[in-house]
Amino acid sequence: AHVVGLSILSGSHIPLVEDLMTQMREAGLSHVPVIVGGIIPDDDAERLRAMGVARVYTPKDFELNTIMMDI
Repeated sequence: AHVVGLSILSGSHIPLVEDLMTQMREAGLSHVPVIVGGIIPDDDAERLRAMGVARVYTPKDFELNTIMMDI
């Protein structure tokens, strides 16, 4: 994969992404960017980026051309 994208609306983005990032590191895939979208509070988005997530998108990020260029 060139990029891994997750859309999480359940509110469980922190534990799910922690697990994903751990598994990707263990599999030697830490070079593959991870992007996450959903209803994510700013503090949680900061925490996700600290875990290594490349980009976090929320409903306020609706400019699809910008998102596509980011990816």
